[in-house]
Amino acid sequence: MAVKMTLNKMINETFETQSLETWKQKSEESLKGKSITSLTKHTYENIPLKPLYSKEDMELKDFWQYPGQSDFRRGADPLGYMSKEWKVAQRMDAENGDELRQKLHASFERGQTAISFPINKNNLESFETIIDDIYTKYSFSIEAGEYQAEILEKLANLAECKKVSGYIAMDILQTASSDKWNHEYDKWAEMIEAIDQKMPHLRTILIDTSVYHKAGANAVQELAIALSTGVQYLEELFERGVSLEKILSKVVFKFSIGANFFMEIAKLRAARMLWSKIVEAYGAKEKDQKMVISAETSAFTKTAYDPYVNLLRAGNEAFAAVLGGVQFLHVSSFNEPEGKSTPFSERIARNTQLILKEEAHLKNIVDPAGGSWYVESLTNELAEKAWALFLQIDEKDGITEVLKTGWLQEQIAEVMKKRNEDMFKRKQSVIGTNMYANLNDHPLENPKEFPEANHALPQVRLSEPFEKLRKAASRLEQSGSAPKIGLLCMGELKEHKARTDFMTGFLAPGGIATIKSPNINQSEAVLPFIQESNLQYYVLSGTDKQYDESALQMIHLIKEKYPHVRLLLAGLPEESKQAKLKQAGIEQFIHMKSNCYEILTSLLSEMEAAINE
Repeated sequence: MAVKMTLNKMINETFETQSLETWKQKSEESLKGKSITSLTKHTYENIPLKPLYSKEDMELKDFWQYPGQSDFRRGADPLGYMSKEWKVAQRMDAENGDELRQKLHASFERGQTAISFPINKNNLESFETIIDDIYTKYSFSIEAGEYQAEILEKLANLAECKKVSGYIAMDILQTASSDKWNHEYDKWAEMIEAIDQKMPHLRTILIDTSVYHKAGANAVQELAIALSTGVQYLEELFERGVSLEKILSKVVFKFSIGANFFMEIAKLRAARMLWSKIVEAYGAKEKDQKMVISAETSAFTKTAYDPYVNLLRAGNEAFAAVLGGVQFLHVSSFNEPEGKSTPFSERIARNTQLILKEEAHLKNIVDPAGGSWYVESLTNELAEKAWALFLQIDEKDGITEVLKTGWLQEQIAEVMKKRNEDMFKRKQSVIGTNMYANLNDHPLENPKEFPEANHALPQVRLSEPFEKLRKAASRLEQSGSAPKIGLLCMGELKEHKARTDFMTGFLAPGGIATIKSPNINQSEAVLPFIQESNLQYYVLSGTDKQYDESALQMIHLIKEKYPHVRLLLAGLPEESKQAKLKQAGIEQFIHMKSNCYEILTSLLSEMEAAINE
């Protein structure tokens, strides 16, 4: 009876409602008096991320929307993936058509649910054979590019072509040169109409933002570009006699999903919301306002060094894509930077999606992000900023003009510059590359360089600058002069450990190894270590107190005995002390705010120059 009473009491127990101010006070207690606003961070979209969100951050109307209802931020279907699962659209690649056919069949037996492979001249010739007995069983997920007309013609001649579904689409802005756009629109409009007669369920218009993503664009830019491109195609095709309803039934949007988990969820939700509002303004019925989204995990975030971390990156990005509500998804293999995959890496990538479906049960949940004060607030902020940029592009005569003039490329380049600055200073962590780099790690072989997209958009991976440093270090090692720097460990282990560990981690992203001295309790003890190690560079590593007491004496001893040795210091002394240390022989102070990339570039260049002298 006592237990029953206790359970009843627990069941009926309620928590006292707390105000936002109370939460702030409690938070600041744990911060030891520091203001909670000090935890606010700004994203590359210039959105401040607050440490605490509450219902005050939401407008009441946002809570009364359901999945399947306009504005579709919560998804196009009332039951989400319970009524229609997303397509596992892993892109298969192979040496020839026969191998590709075999790989597709094997993949379908292991969970693949869409026909997806890159189009090239080899598989174009054998296209009908490749898809012979599967083209009516599974949806297509193919970016056809310049080969679209040829593929669709082949497909239209097959006996059961009316059953074809999914998309075999092209983005004219990414495929044709700007001087041919008008002519291409004429041909495109004719083809869309003709193909619709034979394959009414197949989408043929692609709006691909991945090329902007791989140039460093932020989520606001990706959304505004997607909207502007969509409006451009609506206007051009409508002008050429294609009905609004038909255009909308043929459009598929493609997004790359980056590393900022919640931002990417919000990006997809905001995309549906904004597209719904735009086509509503054109007079589209509610059923035609739904956005079909194809997504891929980001190539921009993947690394050649410590490549197995790419498994975690791709998993995180795939998770965000599914929570954001995509219809097609490709998960990149961990060795994607090589430009090729293996049966093992393909299987792991495909199984990432299957785990999300079957083990995480995401196919059984409807919009799990819905109602989250953080995600809903972020969705609204993204939508507002993207809409403002969309209007700005419109005022400059649309997407084609801002691409022709280079204005859009400049906007994206500014964001990329900020991304690089943060990575160089290690404000932005790339694990295994600029943080926690492993000197014994073997990178992927011959990482490919992306071809530059139309409109002079460089296609890059964020980690490439540091990877080039590792290659430079590897060349030095192969020449017999592996890059090494000595650490002069002042005092006992507990005194120098923090800074020696920092310096080891700071130098490793450049492929530079550290050689630690024994504990140095007397300045004279440094000389035997320098004589034995015989290196070009040494770093003083100790506490601020030790620097005050013995750094100058140690520097003078070293410079007197070994005048050609280059000296650095771990930490940033007060400005008044820096001048004396520099005068004595310290060339640089390395600290938490240092530009890691610039320093490593300089060190490796000087080491290489010393060998060539």
